[in-house]
Amino acid sequence: MESTWLVIVIVLGYMAILAAVSYLARRSSRTSASFANGGKAFPAILIGFLLASEFIGTSASIGTAQEAYSVGISAAWNIVALGLGFILFSFLLAHRFNALGEVTISGALARVYGERVRTATSVIMVCALMIVAVAVYASGGAILSNLLDIDKALAIALVGVLATIYVSIGGMRSVVYTNFIHAIVKLAGIILLAVIGTHRVGGVGELRAALPSDMFAIAGVGWAQIFAWLIAGIGAIFATQYVVQAITTVDEPIKARRAGLYSTLILIPYGFFAAVVGMCSAVLYPQIASIGALPALAVDIHPVLAGFVVSGMAGAMFGTIAALTIGCSTLLLKDFYQPYFNRDRVERKNLRFIQAATIVTGIIPIALALIASDVLTITFLAKSLRASLAVLVLLMFFTPTYGTRTGALLSIIASLVTTIGWFLAGNPFGIDNAYVAIATPIVIMTICHVLKRADSDPKSQASRSPGNEVTVAGAGANRETV
Repeated sequence: MESTWLVIVIVLGYMAILAAVSYLARRSSRTSASFANGGKAFPAILIGFLLASEFIGTSASIGTAQEAYSVGISAAWNIVALGLGFILFSFLLAHRFNALGEVTISGALARVYGERVRTATSVIMVCALMIVAVAVYASGGAILSNLLDIDKALAIALVGVLATIYVSIGGMRSVVYTNFIHAIVKLAGIILLAVIGTHRVGGVGELRAALPSDMFAIAGVGWAQIFAWLIAGIGAIFATQYVVQAITTVDEPIKARRAGLYSTLILIPYGFFAAVVGMCSAVLYPQIASIGALPALAVDIHPVLAGFVVSGMAGAMFGTIAALTIGCSTLLLKDFYQPYFNRDRVERKNLRFIQAATIVTGIIPIALALIASDVLTITFLAKSLRASLAVLVLLMFFTPTYGTRTGALLSIIASLVTTIGWFLAGNPFGIDNAYVAIATPIVIMTICHVLKRADSDPKSQASRSPGNEVTVAGAGANRETV
């Protein structure tokens, strides 16, 4: 019991430091704009660590260890895919998003595909981010439940309420500073846990002897699953609200590219260490539920070390929830509240709304988290939903005349239905929902593009009524007739 209280005191001390940082940052969040973007330009390394911290929350950490408990080291691909995704993002999109200057993913897509796509993008993005929040709460509750030996439902409720209070204090600037701290503590904590776990089982040799050989295969989970993780992970990075929001807080496109590369330096090693933790737990605690792979080891070490590790996990949870709720609230402000309820853009109303929206979007996922079990699968579904938007992002920047505005709208709606439907059906025929997520917009936009070309054929021009053409400017690209 004394050990438990020591862990709690250390975690509370860490939270107090973060709360102080958030409170000091609150002075720079006096307007809705500064609440959403931090009110200043930030160094690339801060944003890089911020982005990495957002993607290695408790759901990714516990989910990867949970998967490794069953399949071994290949579970690391779940996070390694994100590191590879940030390399591609750095060279393909980071500087473009930064130069575009749009603080929302929906605003960026609306430049080419119109206002209807802005609304549809916001809906699918809010759904995806809320799904991630469910997984974060479920995994955070698992840690707190193990630590305090309390009911899991109560633990999830406590996690949700505390995280929401923490997030609503300081806005984007506090998220940047605190997530930089989180990234360092999380990486150090997962390395510490992996080293202790390996030592507990007697070293790498004993770990190999204790587990089936296929758990050490780099593709043990199967190449189909690995490619699905790559598609979903890369797609999530290419088209996630808080990535776009963060990348616009640096003042130069070249710095935006560096920020993505800094993220990779954290994500790739983190994935392997998280998988090692899960494998060690499979040897040390063979009878537990797989979701407890990381929490079981975290609370079974020296209380001072446990306090450090659990602080990192708590920071992972709060950091991710901060990004999710600020991302959701910014979308709700920009795409729903201002256009329909505050057209005069009264700043006092905007600030009040974005603060209230941050609280509401933090509380809603708690109910669904009570019934969530497989946090990695839930997180993966959210990545798949964002991967469908990534197709439109790539088309927007590299071939904006491909497809049509209507095709883009239909792609978003259909992707939401097909991806979730395929997931609920249990991924029929062994085809992962990530493949469905990217195939749907590709097919729809291709069909619309073919029909558009047929309609623009000289033979059909005579039959077209004059005055029905709409031109749009697409992110610095050629103008498109739709």
